Order: sequence, then structure tokens, then C-alpha cells
Amino acid sequence: MPGHHALTFSAVPDRDQAVRTVLGRAPSGAADVGEVLAAVGGVKDHDHEGWFAAWRDLGTRVAERADASAVRGHRVSAAGAYLRAAAYLAAAVDAAAALESDADLLPTFRAHRAAWDRWVATSGRDVERLDLPYEGTTLPGYLFRSPGPGPRPTLVAVNGSDGALTSLWSGILHGALERGYHALAFDGPGQQSVLLEQGIPFRPDFERVLTPVLDTLLEQPGVDARRVVLFGMSQGGYWVARALASEHRPAAAVLDPGVVEVATSWEREVPHSLLTLLAKGDDHAFDRDMALGMRLSPATARTWRFRARPYGAEGYAATLRAVRAYDLRDVAGQITTPLLITSPEGEQFWPGQSERLASLTAPGIAEVVPFTAAEGAGGHCQPLARTLTDERVLDWLDERLAAVDLTPAGA
Repeated sequence: MPGHHALTFSAVPDRDQAVRTVLGRAPSGAADVGEVLAAVGGVKDHDHEGWFAAWRDLGTRVAERADASAVRGHRVSAAGAYLRAAAYLAAAVDAAAALESDADLLPTFRAHRAAWDRWVATSGRDVERLDLPYEGTTLPGYLFRSPGPGPRPTLVAVNGSDGALTSLWSGILHGALERGYHALAFDGPGQQSVLLEQGIPFRPDFERVLTPVLDTLLEQPGVDARRVVLFGMSQGGYWVARALASEHRPAAAVLDPGVVEVATSWEREVPHSLLTLLAKGDDHAFDRDMALGMRLSPATARTWRFRARPYGAEGYAATLRAVRAYDLRDVAGQITTPLLITSPEGEQFWPGQSERLASLTAPGIAEVVPFTAAEGAGGHCQPLARTLTDERVLDWLDERLAAVDLTPAGA
């Protein structure tokens, strides 16, 4: 990863990635660089409560400034501050999820979502809240419409394992709206409100989620059914690809990045001797030895706790077996939708899987686009190069959609 960490914001890799991710939201209005660096710069490496408090307090302060601006009639200032507050409180949710106690998790999430909803209300944008049907309940969705007449191409954004709606705003929605797309964001099973408010975990067969979402979207006025495209961010790269193995209505899709086997990002941290126990079916010994290792490495224990929560499994062995179900090897060949797959240099979680996924699809289906450290675009989801990412992936989508036959039926 030459040059990838030439500028480091924390000696703790997860924190460094968190700061990079938040700073990368500045072009879309969801961060102000100075206030971020001032808030987190003094937190010690092993001060986990301090790390959480820095993000929570920053988000709270900015939300209070937004409230004050709103009361005084300064809508633009209020909207900008609500969006930044939502992004900072989303980072606080991630920090809270790794604490020993769950006490701060739900209140912090609710503060994040309240800031987001206040931004939606004050943004001046055309946003409709949709209740998306899903197996006896609903998923919360936000349909953003670009101004102007006529049916529009519409982008559906699918989040990663721990991403908040602000991740999708900065990751793709803002850029898509600037280019005249409508755009839909939603929480799926195991994500954000659906996990924390409804207790519904992830599921590997994401077509059971995406197909009813598309059914509802296509009923909305102004959505051109021939020009619906998908964007999967982080682990959303798995979910979108999995759904496309059986859901063939979208005209094109972007995976940022490609993910074939989710479990590889977990198993590389597990000693081979323990994986051997799992292969033998000795779950008791696996759980025993994992528990010992977690006691010796509190940092690893915090990461595991944070990442395991949405899978809804009890115990180390059961969790890892659940994660192994998120695997595209047997279905990638069924994808018929044109794919653009990002491949950042220094991908931390699924190195090489973008190219691997492309090789598993039929010839001509997938195109891989590299992002390099030399252009400031290294690391998972190119966190400091989201403007460059917008240019490459949305230009590609524009070109794919330009080739769609818009001749009226029967003409």
C-alpha cells in the first residue's frame, strides 16, 4: 500500500479509517474538516469512552447550533449543521457499538436519526419518506427527487454492514442528484434502525429485500422503470450482487467494492488452529479458545462485538458460520446486469475480491475500475476521494443509461 498511510489521523487503524471516512464527506456538506480534527485530535489510543464522547459531543454541539439557526430563520445554516451533526452522531453510533455497555447505543442512534430527519425537513430538497414493505413490517426509505419534468433515471443505494444514511448521502446520493437522478436510500435488515429499533438481523439472500423495494419504487411517480440503477457500498457490494443473481430489472449497477466471500475479512484475524476446530465441528472448543483470545485482546473483542451484532447469532462459532453464508461463488454467474466494480489500492477488508467477482461473472458483464493511493484514492471505499469516485462511477452509469432503448412500447 505505497503512500496509502502517508497521512495518518490515528495509530489505531479503525479510528484512522473512521476519521478518513468522515473527512471524505466534506464535499457533500456532511463534514467540516476543522471541527472534526479539533474534536478527535486529542483522544488517546486506548481511551474508548473518550473516542465515543468526542463524536457524540461534536454531533450534539452542531445539532444545537442547527436548532438555534432554525429558530432564527436561517434555513440554509440550519440544514447544513443538521447534516453534519447527523454524520458526526453516526460516527458516535459506531463508537458506542464497541463499548462494554450498550447503554449509549440506542440513544445515540436516535439522536443521529433525529438530526438526519431535521436535515431532510430543512434541506429544501424534494424528499419523500417511503415505508417499504418487508415480510410483515416496513423498512424506512427516503426518495430524493431531482427537479424538472419527466420520468428520471433512479438510483437505489444499498448500505454496508454499519453504514448510516449519511454514508449513502456522501457516498453516492449527493452526486447522483447533482446529475439529475432521483435516488432512494433505505435501511435494510440488520442496518441501523431496522436492527436497533426492530431487532431484525442481516440476511444473505438480499433478493428477498431488494425485489419488494423495487416493486414499491416502480410505483412512484417520475421513476423511469427502464433506467433504475443500483449502488452497493462496502458490504452492500455483496448484497447488490447477490440480489442481481435473480433480480434482473435494473439497467446497471455499481459495486463499491466487489465482495465475493464476506467471511474472509473475519477469518484472516482468526488463527488457523481455531479454524481447524471449526472445520471439525468442534464448536465448543472453538468458542472456548476464542473467548480466551478475546480476553487477551480487548481491542479485538470490541471489534468482534461491533461486527457480530447484526448477524443475530449466539457464540463465536455460530457467528462465523452465519457470516460464511454470505458467499457469491455459486450465484455470480447468474448476474446479467452490467456491473462496474471499484478496486481501491490497499483494500483492507476484501483485497482482490473485486477482480475475483468480475472473473466469476459471464464475459462482458463486469468492468473493474482501479483507484490508487497516488491519486489519494487508496483504502476501502476510497474515503478521501468520493468526488473522484462520483465522477468515475456516475459517468459510467450515464453512459450505460444513454444506451437504454427509450422507444415507447408498440412504437
